[in-house]
This record gives sequence, C-alpha cells and structure tokens, in this order.
Amino acid sequence: MNNSYECIEVSIDGKLGCITLNRTKVLNAINRQMVSEILSAMEGFEENEHIRVIVLSGNGRAFAAGADIDEMATDEAIDFEVRNQFKDWDRLAMIKKPIIGAVQGYALGGGFELALCCDLLFAADDAEFGFPEVNLGVMPGAGGTQRLTKLVGKTKAMEWLFTGRRISAREALHFGIINRLVSKEVLMEETLKFAAEIANQAPLSIRLIKESVLKAVDVSLDVGMHFERKNFYLLFSTEDQKEGMRAFQEKRKPNFKGK
Repeated sequence: MNNSYECIEVSIDGKLGCITLNRTKVLNAINRQMVSEILSAMEGFEENEHIRVIVLSGNGRAFAAGADIDEMATDEAIDFEVRNQFKDWDRLAMIKKPIIGAVQGYALGGGFELALCCDLLFAADDAEFGFPEVNLGVMPGAGGTQRLTKLVGKTKAMEWLFTGRRISAREALHFGIINRLVSKEVLMEETLKFAAEIANQAPLSIRLIKESVLKAVDVSLDVGMHFERKNFYLLFSTEDQKEGMRAFQEKRKPNFKGK
C-alpha cells in the first residue's frame, strides 16, 4: 500500500483498515488529490484479505467542511466533463467491504457526500451535516441529491438542499442519516469497537449482505428478492458457512476465514 499520502493518514488496527482525512488547516476540505488518495487506500484495503472493515474519520475540528472551492472556482463545464470529475467517487461506491464513518464537527458539501458513501455512520454530538452548495450557485455533484433522498425521502431532502440549512447530529439520528450519536470524547473508541464487532463476522456474509441491501435501495421487491436468494445460495458454497453451522452445533465460537 502507498504510504506517501499527503492528504490522509492510513493505518491498520487488527482487522480494521483506518483512513483519516488530514488537511486540518482547511478543515479537511476535499480536493481531487484527497479523493484519489482515499480511493487508493480503500482499494488497497479491499485487496488485503486480512482487512475486514474500513473505518473513515477526520483529524482536527471537522470531518470535512466541504469541497476545496479554490480548486474549482475557475473551472468551466467542459473541464469537468473532460476530467471526468467524479470517476474516483464512482469507484468508492464499488468497494465491497463495509465502510464505517466517524464524524465530528462539520460534514458539509463534499464532506457530507463522503460521509454518505459510508455504509454506517457514528457521529459526535457536535456534528453538523448539510449541503450549502445552493448558496454558491451550484449543487451537489458526487451523489448528494441521490443518496440523501434515498435515505430521508423527497420532502426533507428538498428542504435541506433548497435552503442549504445545516442538520444537527440529533436531527441526523432522527432521520436515519446516522446510526449512533455519541459524545465527542468517545467517538473513535465507540466506532472502532463496533467496527471490530463487524470484523469478527463472516466476511463473505457481510460482503453479500452489503451487496443485497444496496440492491434493495434501487430495485423492486421482486427483483431484490431474487438477488437476495442467489446470494443466500452462494454462501452455502463457502467454508465459513460450514464452520459457522458446525460451531453452532458444537456450541462454540466460529473461526471465520473469509473462504
């Protein structure tokens, strides 16, 4: 794995692959280099059979206060098209291992979009989410209008996107944007504890559960049921399924190997 990252810090904690946004002087504002580095780290963890869960967090006072406006202020429409501006964001959506985010402080604009790329979110009680793009004469472009709407429904998504108003951590919990609300002091401790719990589950089961749930968001119940059933059948060709059921019968903890 590349260890010469400039915008992020990367570490391994047992079965957890940890990525920390690290542009603290600009509240971890997301530029193109940072997205590229996040993708590189995540794809490295994806290929590492010892890593079971990816944990994403931010150093300093914010998770990520938004996109780097200075980087794009003078861009024209054709610049984005030729550059294929969001190709790395699209690849983030293809990561098959579970991604758990830990958010403190601001998660605004691109920072909120990055948080929404996570499968599960833990947030500190000081966290604030939002899409202020409308105040700049633009709109989210890395999935914000789509993922937020699928999470909270059309009406609330429209309200927040039209006004650019910030969403408190408590509101985010109420509307199902985050999974857990904890005090800032124990945010990483609680996130890592939960991530370790997921990391001890059968990796292939987790992988196919994630795939099935994401499919459910976009397709009819009938199509989703067929997709789920194929994945259910597939797991019966794994060593972990044999081990899991044998361990249950023998009244012991299973030793899952991801095979």
